[in-house]
Amino acid sequence: MANKMDDIINFQTQKNLDITNLDYIEQEYKKFQSTDPSLSSEWKNFFQGLEFSKVLFNSKGGNLDLKSLNFFKLIQFYRNYGHLKAELTPISLFNKTLRNEKQIDLFNISNFQLTKEDLDQSLLQTLKDPLLPKGKAKDIIAHLENSYCKNISVQTSSCKPEVREWFYNQMENNPFTLNSEYKKQILSNLIKAENLEKFIHQRFLGAKRFSIEGVDVLIPMLDLGVKFSLAQGCEEWVIGMAHRGRLNVLSTFMQKDVEETLNLFINSDTESHNYTGDVKYHIGHSSNIETTQGSFHCSLSFNPSHLEAINPVVCGQARAKQRFRKDTLKRKSVIPILIHGDAAFVGQGVSSETLQLSFPKGYTVGGSIHIILNNQIGFTTNPEDARSTRYSSDLGHSIKAPIILVNADNAEACVKAMKMAVDFRQTFGEDIIIEVTGYRRFGHNEADEPRFTQPELYKLISKHPTVKTIYGKQIQNIVSEEELKKEEQKIANHLQETLDKIKSPNYKYVPNKEKPNHLWEKYISGTEEDILKPCHTAISKDTAIQLIKYLSKEPENFNLNSKIKRLLDKREGNLNNNIIDWPTAELLAYASLRQEGISVRLSGQDVKRGTFSHRHAVFTDQINNKEYNPLREINLNNGEFCVYNSPLSEFAVLAYEYGNSVVDPSFLSIWEAQFGDFANGAQVIIDQFLSSGEQKWNRYSGLVLLLPHGHEGQGPEHSSARLERFLQLCAQGNMQVCNLTTPANLFHALRRQMKTNFKKPLVIMSPKSLLRHHKNISTIDDFCSSGFKEILEEPNLVDPKKVESVILCSGKVFFELEELKLQAPKKNQNLCSIIRIEQLYPLNITQLTSYINAYPKLKKIIWVQEEPKNMGAYSYINIALQNLLNTLGLNHIAFEYAGRPAMASTAEGSSSMHLKEQKRLLLDALKKAFVI
Repeated sequence: MANKMDDIINFQTQKNLDITNLDYIEQEYKKFQSTDPSLSSEWKNFFQGLEFSKVLFNSKGGNLDLKSLNFFKLIQFYRNYGHLKAELTPISLFNKTLRNEKQIDLFNISNFQLTKEDLDQSLLQTLKDPLLPKGKAKDIIAHLENSYCKNISVQTSSCKPEVREWFYNQMENNPFTLNSEYKKQILSNLIKAENLEKFIHQRFLGAKRFSIEGVDVLIPMLDLGVKFSLAQGCEEWVIGMAHRGRLNVLSTFMQKDVEETLNLFINSDTESHNYTGDVKYHIGHSSNIETTQGSFHCSLSFNPSHLEAINPVVCGQARAKQRFRKDTLKRKSVIPILIHGDAAFVGQGVSSETLQLSFPKGYTVGGSIHIILNNQIGFTTNPEDARSTRYSSDLGHSIKAPIILVNADNAEACVKAMKMAVDFRQTFGEDIIIEVTGYRRFGHNEADEPRFTQPELYKLISKHPTVKTIYGKQIQNIVSEEELKKEEQKIANHLQETLDKIKSPNYKYVPNKEKPNHLWEKYISGTEEDILKPCHTAISKDTAIQLIKYLSKEPENFNLNSKIKRLLDKREGNLNNNIIDWPTAELLAYASLRQEGISVRLSGQDVKRGTFSHRHAVFTDQINNKEYNPLREINLNNGEFCVYNSPLSEFAVLAYEYGNSVVDPSFLSIWEAQFGDFANGAQVIIDQFLSSGEQKWNRYSGLVLLLPHGHEGQGPEHSSARLERFLQLCAQGNMQVCNLTTPANLFHALRRQMKTNFKKPLVIMSPKSLLRHHKNISTIDDFCSSGFKEILEEPNLVDPKKVESVILCSGKVFFELEELKLQAPKKNQNLCSIIRIEQLYPLNITQLTSYINAYPKLKKIIWVQEEPKNMGAYSYINIALQNLLNTLGLNHIAFEYAGRPAMASTAEGSSSMHLKEQKRLLLDALKKAFVI
């Protein structure tokens, strides 16, 4: 031991070790010698390096043993690059890129200055590596060939040392064996998957189903993956996948009644539902899969054809489910399973955005398992045109995720990959990627002819045996050919009997209505009329005062920024003057909800402070950088307040929050854009999920979007949240769109989200300059004695009987109009009433009618907006108002427009141009209204 300790001492300077700790070092070294599992990876790596150093220097003269060094390099080359030699593709045509002679030659021992004679020696006899077999160098090479160069391999060179070590152990020293029951189960899954595809192909010729054939092995991977997950303490999967293979996954893996699946090809109408529905290969499903180990819940999320968009949605759903299971530390109970196509995963930017959500604490889910179904073609596009990387999974290197590469024709290797993925995820709590390389047996869809563009490939595919056939022959000693055919016939008979039943004249399809999760039982769909019903959102005055006092309190033993201290003092001063500003109203809404046991999650770029330095939901100690969250520290029942600065992403983060909102209605989920202009970076989520998810999939969401909006001379990228686009999406009571101008209305709108028996997205055009406008205030009574007000009449109006014109507007332009109007002669001021619409959709026609009827001398209505004429709310209001005037028989009342002309861009590029145009439109409005 003394000699070994001398060696350790010699290393101490280089390794920054303290010689005074020799007893401790000796203790750790004993652990290394006995392969004690409690030894940390850092010490293990250190002692392995020490052992290797003994190989480099022999005891006689200290000469460098280059043979051993070169052989060690060869070992590491196999571990890092064995995949270059692995047989990963079922179709030989792709070997020219995936496994060619040039790549195989990289493993030639001569490249490592080794000879055939060297291979008969024991080159690593003094290096203790439990993963490598003892013996000659050639035996070690054979072991590495078998571990990394067959039908399964790994990429771990970008991973952390402990991850690489874990995979070395899995690949080299952990033989994967399946008992006969598991092998039968794999074959049974393959039989079911293939026979369902063939049956549909024959009975519904040319019908789109987006077949799984060529990557059929996904079904046994998922089926056995459930068992592996249960063994590792997981209770639930949330699955996201595109259209390919979806129907097979639903019927074969998720045990959805095949009658429902076949019926989709015959009776595809959704008249029996109260929603419009979606195509069959977008449908989601939830089921409890019963196993000998217990029940396991799986949810396959509904999704559009926008590839990869579902990924961050699923992550948000998984996070909410983990929270519901009170698993917010280890996050082992729920695993997101994300199934990708090779072209889409690497081609769609949201894939990268979603990967970047893996580690930030506000978005981590404890790791996702990614399965890339690489059929080596994207519609008609070849791999070399679809990406710039060797593998589509190479994107995973950006987060140091391990990647397992596997051949889709080797069913057991694919199942092994799934087991490793589950074990890794539950061990490390990080993302892992499996790339299953297979092929696509037919065209992009079954009506498409792939030989137009890939004739050589499809000539090979047409002759290639299915994985069921390959595996059936492989385990003939367990399942005979006769037993296999008997099983196939049984499945075929069941499918035919089911189809005959569906086609019978007396058959009436009764959809299996999914019972809502108990969290959602009390919620209804909700109509425009429901949204417009009064909702009690007020709080008591005592409660408001108590909460604002707390929000104005300086934390103890905390080095507060002096400007924050002034902000708190101002907040308290406002309270003493009976007024509340916008930032205080927002925080008061959250605090009051928390007091009622309702949780709030606020997410987005820079939301802790707020882009405009207005919110300050979190304080930062000026000395030690510690954070203080007043709303979290406050002792209020069981409600939580979670606020997270997000990565600089709109698409993935909004999708994540949408996923969160469709799982848990007890949380108020809010996403704020840095500027509303950037919300269109998430347009796919707004269009395909937020605005239409209820009508397509009967999935409710109460997500709130805060989108800073308003023309203030900051140019075309910082002026418009594209209000017109949201209004264009509005129909069937699908969401609420507001352009708020009072703190009280913000307060009531946010609280209303949690007080109704329906859930609708709420889109708020939130202010920027108005945040500090001296008139953008509410009295404390506005929070305590009333609720949300969809329409607000001008407070300075004296006599409605004198009004001859009405200015209708929405948003901050009201304050500019009011200020200019008050400069006019008194007699002219009463000729016009300025009415601001706080909630544009659904528009409260009843309330608007009452205002119009209150002005007996009304001659003209002018719609005023800052936005260009082809943007903003003008087109929407024009239709609504003309219909209203026709209904009321008031066609004699003129309707005019005042605002910017139609423009290609949202705003002027310079402040001076903005001011000039703003002044023009305001004067134009008041001239048309007889005021000036």
